[in-house]
Amino acid sequence: MTKAVRFDEYGGSEVLKVVEVERPEPGPGEVRVSVVASSVNPGEAKIRSGELHELFPATFPSGEGSDLAGRVERLGDGVTGVSLGDEVIGFSDTRSAHATDVVVPVENIVPKPDSVTWEEAATLYVAGTTAVAAVRAVGVEPGDVVVVAGATGGVGVFAVQLAKHAGATVIGTARADDADVLRSWGIVPVEYGDGVAERIRDAVAALPAGGEAGGVDAFIDTVGAGNVELALELGVAPERIDTIADPGAAKTHGVKIDGNAAGGRARTLAELAALIVEGALTVPVDTIYPLERVAEAYDHLAERHVVGKVVLRME
Repeated sequence: MTKAVRFDEYGGSEVLKVVEVERPEPGPGEVRVSVVASSVNPGEAKIRSGELHELFPATFPSGEGSDLAGRVERLGDGVTGVSLGDEVIGFSDTRSAHATDVVVPVENIVPKPDSVTWEEAATLYVAGTTAVAAVRAVGVEPGDVVVVAGATGGVGVFAVQLAKHAGATVIGTARADDADVLRSWGIVPVEYGDGVAERIRDAVAALPAGGEAGGVDAFIDTVGAGNVELALELGVAPERIDTIADPGAAKTHGVKIDGNAAGGRARTLAELAALIVEGALTVPVDTIYPLERVAEAYDHLAERHVVGKVVLRME
């Protein structure tokens, strides 16, 4: 037997439970991974609440979780290039990563470098690949001025650093308390809230050189809350705006909505892990919870200000 998170109905975190289930067996082309760590994500909470039922309906009893990092424990028929005991980073397409064992296609995993921690590795699929897709969607180039809204959130921490790595000057909107974190990555912090447009303009004016579109060349929105309209107010062209949080505004204004579906590939995990090894990417882990406290982990994500990621440890 193995442990896994399950919920039997839509609802708040109180519907989550950790139960014993039969240990899954890999089929042809699959591997079983003994999971060491996984992360929790806002989208998973929305699926569990039923908010995304039309897009991602749950079949009860439902598992959850996509991100995973662990050790290969069993090989299905026909699997090559992977050995028992290999440390890997991967993802589940079947909402099953919040468990001590998970079966995934072998193409869903990549080697975990020794210098990448389990917690770091467990954050890369949902948030990391979403940020990769967003940065790519807005066409970040050297010399650009890029604004990232929600710069210290789960996706934002990746997006600001990836845009910086691509050669842009990056302005990140966040709480005033998070300014030092952003500065440590070479990001220009701007406090969100009333007057943010003027504060962004002031930040651009203080740069050695501004962008081509009213000072800002591209805009990545990770939180919604009117940020698409803010980007347009700043003069950013719709084709250089990407939102992962406001599909309604995207439809109204013709901006992009590239996220995990556009960037979620195993090779992207390998690229992100390589950036961590190089020292070009830092993954802040806000809090680590044991699997048994999964409901508390989601409550923390929803109710408190989180810088970076919340992670579950299975061992």
